[in-house]
Amino acid sequence: MSVVVVQHVACEAPYAVATALTGAWLRVEVCRVWEGDPIPESLSGVEALVVMGGPMSARGDSGFPTREAELALLRAALAADVPVLGICLGAQLLAVAAGGVVRRGPEPQIGWDDIGLSPGAGSDLLFADLPERLKVLHWHSDTMSLPAGAVPLASSARYPVQAFRVRGSAWGLQFHLEADSAAVDAFVTAFPEEAAGAPGLRDDTPESLAALVPYRDLVLGRFAALVAARSAHTSARTFFTPRADAWEERFAHQTPAYAAAVARMGLEPGQTALDLGCGTGRALPALRAAVGDHGEVLGVDVTHAMLGAAARTGRAGLARLLLADCHSLPLRSGAVHGIFGAGLLDHVHDPDAALREWARVTALDGVLALFHPSGRAERAARHGRPLSPDDPLARPNLEPALRRAGWRLVEYDDAESHFLALADLSRA
Repeated sequence: MSVVVVQHVACEAPYAVATALTGAWLRVEVCRVWEGDPIPESLSGVEALVVMGGPMSARGDSGFPTREAELALLRAALAADVPVLGICLGAQLLAVAAGGVVRRGPEPQIGWDDIGLSPGAGSDLLFADLPERLKVLHWHSDTMSLPAGAVPLASSARYPVQAFRVRGSAWGLQFHLEADSAAVDAFVTAFPEEAAGAPGLRDDTPESLAALVPYRDLVLGRFAALVAARSAHTSARTFFTPRADAWEERFAHQTPAYAAAVARMGLEPGQTALDLGCGTGRALPALRAAVGDHGEVLGVDVTHAMLGAAARTGRAGLARLLLADCHSLPLRSGAVHGIFGAGLLDHVHDPDAALREWARVTALDGVLALFHPSGRAERAARHGRPLSPDDPLARPNLEPALRRAGWRLVEYDDAESHFLALADLSRA
């Protein structure tokens, strides 16, 4: 996976953004629009999206042939909670993609000038701990009205929108926080007429840049850390989000197999059942039937779009749907009596940690069901590959993994038509 950086012109490179990303061991892939690189058609394999500035305008397509493709990519990133950083033009495109409006500003703002932090900055993942006023490099002439729900983070007298956040992981910066001395030299060389309107720009840079660097590195380092920490979530979300609407119809024929697997868990009325990685909720009707009206059913998934699809099928009425990471569940210890996980264990990034967490939230008489609606051999053949000895669901791998986490394998059924492993908590 990689961080895709959309660069519109040669002089507006990622600069300090790239330094922060590579410092977090992230791979940076630059899409050089001015050289004819195509905008990616999907977010497959993308850990984050960074959109840089440029002389074109987000207000229309004139002189900006990739605008619609970039807006589509930004909308996809917002839908899948892929981390986004938009700078200058990139911030304006982010605002438009989220439903805001970009318009011509009162006058160009070029050079070093102050911004003031908004109240929302104090609790923001990137902007917390910054000083109330900060001198930054401006080079823009358009402004914007933010979409509903966006959180303002910084403003200035001439341009009230200087930084904002959309949802939980997309930030727009009207100013050039990525700036270093090379950036300033490149901007002045590329746009000499605009630079002439900002007397003292070069003279102001050494002192202003020295004061900015600690805060620049703090914000960009936090963004890079967020991207790295969410990498596993991002991979799942970029895969499942565009497929969520069609998922239920495509796999509805598997619902009876889900019900048969739930029946083998031995759940009783009044108990609490948890469907981990519930997707569109194909197991939820069977889990609800097993625990009855007085029991509780929880559906957990890491992808908003899949939970939304589950709700649209009416399954929100069968269970409480939670957006959560299966490695860190928002549940008290011993809260559930049965955990159902379909096609899950071989997709978690740390199986041992996940199994320990599932043991933590399970009552002593609880059961874990690891299920797939097709057997391991059939799945491998369908994908044109042999069975792998490293498969975490192979019994020689699964049984010791369960044991390490406190589980005891009590049933292992790897048939052609399904896979089901049942485990309980070891009394040893």
